[in-house]
Amino acid sequence: MAGCKEAVTLSSHSSIILERLSSLSLDKSCFLGSSSGHSSPGLSEESPAFGLCAGNNTPLTALPLKKASQKEKLLLWQRQEMQEKQLAAVASAESEQLKRFEELMELKQRQECQVIRDMMDRETKESIGRQEKLKEEQRQRILNLRVRELEQQRQREAELEKQRQVEGRERLRNLNTIQEEILQLNQLLEPSIQTTSSLPPASLSSFSTRGNQLCSQVSEVVRKTAEGEFPSMEDMTAAERALHEMRTLIRLMQEEAAKVQEKKKKDQEEEEARRKQAELQALQEAQKKAAQSAKEKAQRKGLQNSAEDSTLKWLKELQDSAAQCTQSFEQLNSPKDAQTKKLKLELQKAATIPVSQIASKSGSQLREIFDKIDKLLSGRAVVSGGKSVSTSQHPQGLDFVCYKLAEKFVKQGEEEVASHHEAAFPIAVVASGVWELHPRVGELILAHLHKKCPYAVPHYPPMKDGTPVEEYQRILGYRVDDAGVEGQDSFLKRMSGMIRLYAAIIQLRWPYGSKQGPPPHGLNHGWRWLAQMLNMEPLADITATLLFDFLEVCGNALMKQYQGQFWKLLLLLKEEYFPRIEAVTSSGQMGSVIRLKLFLETSLQSRQISPPKGQLTSSFWRS
Repeated sequence: MAGCKEAVTLSSHSSIILERLSSLSLDKSCFLGSSSGHSSPGLSEESPAFGLCAGNNTPLTALPLKKASQKEKLLLWQRQEMQEKQLAAVASAESEQLKRFEELMELKQRQECQVIRDMMDRETKESIGRQEKLKEEQRQRILNLRVRELEQQRQREAELEKQRQVEGRERLRNLNTIQEEILQLNQLLEPSIQTTSSLPPASLSSFSTRGNQLCSQVSEVVRKTAEGEFPSMEDMTAAERALHEMRTLIRLMQEEAAKVQEKKKKDQEEEEARRKQAELQALQEAQKKAAQSAKEKAQRKGLQNSAEDSTLKWLKELQDSAAQCTQSFEQLNSPKDAQTKKLKLELQKAATIPVSQIASKSGSQLREIFDKIDKLLSGRAVVSGGKSVSTSQHPQGLDFVCYKLAEKFVKQGEEEVASHHEAAFPIAVVASGVWELHPRVGELILAHLHKKCPYAVPHYPPMKDGTPVEEYQRILGYRVDDAGVEGQDSFLKRMSGMIRLYAAIIQLRWPYGSKQGPPPHGLNHGWRWLAQMLNMEPLADITATLLFDFLEVCGNALMKQYQGQFWKLLLLLKEEYFPRIEAVTSSGQMGSVIRLKLFLETSLQSRQISPPKGQLTSSFWRS
């Protein structure tokens, strides 16, 4: 644009044309001067037609007009006129050429300006294009940024929706859990279920009515979710409030029931205490008379050498029942086909393995073992060795399992309790629970115990005529094999284990039983055993051993049950019966006698017998 504003000037080529035009004019002037010899009339030295000659720069000589002829004047005038015409023509041509040149220059200038303008237009267009491009890129960036923002916003909304869905489903699951729990709790409030409750009907009805109202509140919240909606926080708060109130309602009902039950229990305990007091007084009188009679009889005739007739009759009935049981499963016990033989082994494992697993680790473990045994005896399937087995798989399955189970309990006393005295209590409590629910198993336990340890009756079997010595030793409880008769220490150890198991059974009761009525084989049998032992002549070694084991395990329970009568019996044992034990004991068998004597003296002196080691406490059953 700066070039367009400058003044218009001739280019450097225009000087050549001007010089050419000047030279041509001078040549013509020289030519005209040389041909005439003088100047034309009317022309002066200052005329533009005259001047310096281009060849020698010599001034033309002015010719006097007076000497020229008229003709020459005419010719000169014509020539001058022609020259002027020619000069005019040349000047006109030169002027036209100059105009054309100037037009050409102007055209070039216009073209250059047009090029400049075109270039400027292109630059302007390019600049505008770049600006448009930049604007477009800016718009695109803004658009992309907006798109990204919209996408991010959409993702955030999707995440929020997803989170809302997750939270909604979680609230829905919690709501279902709340409804399930509140319905289960409401069942506890139903009067039809509370048949054994001691609450009055009016209280039960009010609790049930309020429970149904709370269930309706939760159901109303759940109904909204059936329409495809998730429960809100307000809904969950209302449901949780209803559940909390239901729990409170249950607790209040239980507390009220506990108060009523406690009062009822207290009345029953008072009634039981009065009944026991009356029974105790009657028992004390009977025991006093029996002890006096036994003392008088012992002074007159000495003690018995065998058990009483009633005891022997009871012993025979138990053995006959065990024999009948053995005969009832003879086909299963002696299987002829492989399938029956396999079933026999599986049933035997299912009966014996749980008993061998009994230990004083935790109360929950004992309960699992007891439930498994009870399930097997009830005819339901149990898993043993990875296989399912049931007594219903064979008609003789139940008799076989009862027999093998009782045999295993006694064997545990013979082996496990003999080695570890504290093991008597977990084994005995399970045996007592099984005995209570399945009395036939208890009878078979006694039968097996009496056969292996006749001193648990108590009974000292006499030797009949014609009985081989080895057979008689088996009757007495000794083990006899090809190597001969077992040693006295081993014999006493096994008898001790079985007596300790028996002493634990009679004082324990399964804590999760019904406890409706007396135990199946309680402390009264322990009192009977002890009284009969003192009515029989003692045997060397065995009598002192068994008395000590029995009193160490069961003495504390007998003391609490029979109180003064027990101490009288213990005093009789020390003063009247113990000297008889010493009389039949040799010097090499005094270990058991000394232990018994020390136990009697300590107990009578302190008027107290400590609880046995290994006894199961209430905390054990919570483990």
